[in-house]
Formats: sequence, structure tokens, C-alpha cells
Amino acid sequence: MRVIAINGGPRKGWNTSNLLKHAIEGAKSAGAETEPIVNLYDLNFKGCVSCFRCKLIAGGHPGKCAMRDDLSDVLDRVLASNVLLLASPIYLWDVTGMTRMFLERLVFSNLGYRATDRSDFKGMLNVGLIYTMGVTNERMEACGYKFIYDSHVYFLNYLNGKVGYITVNDTYQFDDPSKYDVPLFDPIHKAQVRDTQFPEDCKRAFTLGASLIKT
Repeated sequence: MRVIAINGGPRKGWNTSNLLKHAIEGAKSAGAETEPIVNLYDLNFKGCVSCFRCKLIAGGHPGKCAMRDDLSDVLDRVLASNVLLLASPIYLWDVTGMTRMFLERLVFSNLGYRATDRSDFKGMLNVGLIYTMGVTNERMEACGYKFIYDSHVYFLNYLNGKVGYITVNDTYQFDDPSKYDVPLFDPIHKAQVRDTQFPEDCKRAFTLGASLIKT
């Protein structure tokens, strides 16, 4: 089982990437082969440009994005893997722009314009999603974030595998909160969540990674 892990957040060594590392360790514990994390913010690429070359009948690229840039090799490796682990913080009620562009390029090239047999992907890719955010679980539910997660699951199901996700809330976002104008957040509470809840969230990420290998 081959696993590729992608960090859709801009920060390395913080919540999103640390959770992703635990998911990788979970996959390795179940016997998977892994590789270094791909950081999308290190790459120079665009989202889908609606060229429709992936839909051409003659000379097209069904199931594969025809654009060539820093993401091209990553997409090839994703489609050759058995499991994709993808992590992103939530910005403005959605994943980061880099994560969204990645999903556009991955999913649309494998999405058939047919009433039935909607997938052009011939393999099976399990996907594990990790979402991180500064808001509490209660605030997340009140804002209807579940629609975001469900929409990703819906489209990633066209890759013919199992799709699972975890959400990690109330994250600690600053090395020194006193330096930032963020009175909405109680630094004492945030530190308590970091010290007590985040380790449990890391265990859930580990379990997610392992479960996608065992499926």
C-alpha cells in the first residue's frame, strides 16, 4: 500500500502538518509505504483552467490533468497511490486556496460528463481528510461547516475508494498570543486545549491513517 500525504496549509511544524505526520505514522503502523509530505505552498501551480483536454474524445487525457506545472508530478503520484492523506486549515469557511486548486485538478480530470459511470478513474484511492480550525466544535456546527466536508467526500468518492475525515477544533494558533490583536480568543483556554485535547486529536489522526490502510 502506497501512501502520499499532502499539506494544504502554509505553516510547517504547526497543527495541520503535525496532525498529518501522525496520520502518516498510523498508515506506516499498518504496513504502508510512505514518502515525505508534499507542501502545496512550496509549489507553483494553478487551479483548473477549464481547458477540457481531459474530456477530449481524440487526443485527450481522460483521468489526467493536461496542465504541466509543479503540481503535475504530484497528481501523477497521487493517482499511482493507494491512499491520499490531505490536510488543510479552514479559511473563510473553506479549505485553503491551494487545497482547493489541488482538488479541482485532481477531481475534475477524473469526473465524467455522463448520466451513469461518472468516474474516469480506473483505480481505487482511499482518501483521509484532516481539517483544522480555530473555532470551537459548537461554532463549527452552528456555521454549517459540515456542508464543506460532505461536498469533498461526495466528489472524492469518484476516485472509487473509502473517504474519511476528522475535524480538529479550537487550535492554538500563535507562539505568543500577546503579540497579536486577537481578543476573541482566550489564550489560557487555548493553551489548555493545546495541552489536553490536541494530543487526543493526534491519536485520531493516527487512527484515520491506519484505518485507510486496513480497508
